[in-house]
Amino acid sequence: MMEEQQYSTGAARRITWILFIAQGLASAALIANGAVNPIVGAELSGREALAGLPGTLLLLGAAAAAQPAGHLMQRVGRRWGLALGFFIGLAGMLIGGSAIMAHSFIWFLLGLLLIGVARGAVDQSRYAAADAQRPDRRARAISTVVFAGTIGAVVGPKLVGPTGNLLAGLGVTPLAGPMWSGALLFGLSGLLITACLRPDPHDMAQEIASAHSDMRQPSGPARPLREIVQLPAARLALVAMVIGQVVMVLIMSVTSLHMHHHQHSLDDVGTVIMAHTLGMFGLSVLTGPLADRIGRPLTIAAGALLLIGGSLLATISLMTVWLAIALFLVGLGWNLCYIAGSSLLSDILAPSERGQIQGATELVVNLAAAGSSLGSGIIQARFGYGILGMAGTAIAVLPLVVVAWQMVTPARHRTGRLNNASLTPDHGTSAAAQAGQLPKGGINRTERAQARRI
Repeated sequence: MMEEQQYSTGAARRITWILFIAQGLASAALIANGAVNPIVGAELSGREALAGLPGTLLLLGAAAAAQPAGHLMQRVGRRWGLALGFFIGLAGMLIGGSAIMAHSFIWFLLGLLLIGVARGAVDQSRYAAADAQRPDRRARAISTVVFAGTIGAVVGPKLVGPTGNLLAGLGVTPLAGPMWSGALLFGLSGLLITACLRPDPHDMAQEIASAHSDMRQPSGPARPLREIVQLPAARLALVAMVIGQVVMVLIMSVTSLHMHHHQHSLDDVGTVIMAHTLGMFGLSVLTGPLADRIGRPLTIAAGALLLIGGSLLATISLMTVWLAIALFLVGLGWNLCYIAGSSLLSDILAPSERGQIQGATELVVNLAAAGSSLGSGIIQARFGYGILGMAGTAIAVLPLVVVAWQMVTPARHRTGRLNNASLTPDHGTSAAAQAGQLPKGGINRTERAQARRI
């Protein structure tokens, strides 16, 4: 039985930072391995054409695990669901490292598949952070966890050399280094989540929902998926996350190849990718509060505009500085769509339905990313980088169309129809909740029924 008054601003803040640390460690492990996995794939298989197979398996593993992981978290809570994800990642890293040492391509792929499964669960850490927060602070919490990707971007590549050299000194192939260090990082993250993610964010979400007297905060039994997808806000959240991911992957995946074809140095490529990573993660501490301040829809619209601008700019110049700016804009546009879309989805879901619906959303996002990754190479090879940028521009228009349509369509009172004002900071939060303490009790039956129709 859930303890009374588990929510407090202090507990919410502590849970967010625990998730930040765990996500940062896992991100460093994943990025370190991402730097060498294509090399390992080509060497173990003996075929350069299979160098991209490790990345594909990671995406497929993440897509396959996303919905089951969300469903599990709905049943057993965020703590045990996330911990299991991290420990599966630990197992995958151990199998992968052993396979590299044994020169076994099949076992290496199995390890990668398990790492992908782990990522399908671990990526839902941002939703756990949102569960622990009142509506007016959810985007801040999500952005804090997303910002942990910066740790991975900075620390991850720096793990490759030292860990490889350490193994080389022991007479072991240095390419296994990132796997063994990744196993350590995933294990530490799993232990941290198991020991410190208390109270469970899922329980905190139920308390917040039951104590929230505002009709915009859904609560009560889970609604059918078909009912939720009819909500305009749910559609906008899904469009924002999917389109942001598709355009980002489409442009980013082949930019280094595009630059290589035009005789850019590796230093130039590194500069552009660094700018892109900065756009994706570096400003998250600012974009989260922005989404809480101006509302989710306007933040999504701003993200779509940045995706359009970056996609267009990438096609008009071969200069490194302009490509860096373009990829920075694409990364920042993804960040705004990703954070605002995730926050909006959490806003409209009751605690009893979040895990399953969010997992299903992650499945769609990961499948879209896999398709975009595959499509980017095909478009680049057949039509060129210019057409690729135009395709990204055209796709990025869709969130703008959805936002505009829902804003000009007459809103229906408390039915989930998009209302930008309803998603600005106060959200109708009670004075007690604004002060960080939630009143005991819950909303009455009539109010609960109305809340379920948001």
